[in-house]
Amino acid sequence: MAAISGRRIRKRKLKADINVVPYIDVMLVLLVIFMVTAPLLSLGVDVDLPKQNARSIDVKKDPVVVSVDKDGNYFLAVEAGRNEAVTSQMLVARVRAIAEQDPELRVYVAGEGQASYQRVLDAMGMLGRAGVAKVGLMTQPETGGK
Repeated sequence: MAAISGRRIRKRKLKADINVVPYIDVMLVLLVIFMVTAPLLSLGVDVDLPKQNARSIDVKKDPVVVSVDKDGNYFLAVEAGRNEAVTSQMLVARVRAIAEQDPELRVYVAGEGQASYQRVLDAMGMLGRAGVAKVGLMTQPETGGK
């Protein structure tokens, strides 16, 4: 057996640390990308939604109400209690005629609970094309004490 002269053989210890520098670089690049693109992604429609405990509106005459059912059909009620099924073209034409007579016309949109939100927004868009400046959403008061 050969003797090792005064030197000891050192074993290298394994390094158990993770090099996080590349991960920090990637994170900073992603942060910059998200900061630049986030303002471009905020699209929406400005709508004044009623609050949960909103008080009722005092109206001197019956409002015009556009209803959307769960199947996406439109109904127009010019006088209280008279819901009439209409197509989208008929809706725009009739509301435009009413809006020409009354420039301060308020139209309320009532969507059934299971109605498509897109159809409700489409109804609001049609009312805008018909010349209605004030469109509101109808709700039912909450029952029970949550």
